[in-house]
Amino acid sequence: MKKHFLIYLLILILVLGIVLFFIRGSEDDWIKDSRGVWIKHGNPSLTPEKVLEQQEAINCALDLYGEQKRENISFSSQCLGTCDNYAVDIVHVPRTEEDNLIENQCSDFANGEVSHFIELDKEGRVVRVV
Repeated sequence: MKKHFLIYLLILILVLGIVLFFIRGSEDDWIKDSRGVWIKHGNPSLTPEKVLEQQEAINCALDLYGEQKRENISFSSQCLGTCDNYAVDIVHVPRTEEDNLIENQCSDFANGEVSHFIELDKEGRVVRVV
């Protein structure tokens, strides 16, 4: 009787271990952080196209910011332009009503010409990517 109980217990533990392994998912993957930015989790073997696209858009957004900063632009809530399929906006942290005004947002996003946006703060840090 004890022998059968131990065998059933070992089988149950093995099955639970296998189920937990598949539920937990891969340790080597890309995940979004709280800002919506794709980040590496573990050591994924491939970088998906959506991750590369977002990384390029963020780099472009930071370049746009840098260009305007060198021109001594005073940043407020405003549109900096577009990078591929992303509009690039400057916003306050925390957000204010000024950030929600249509004249301070990129018209390309509002008109549906681009489907994503990147929000930067006045210091050029990524606030949110959608």
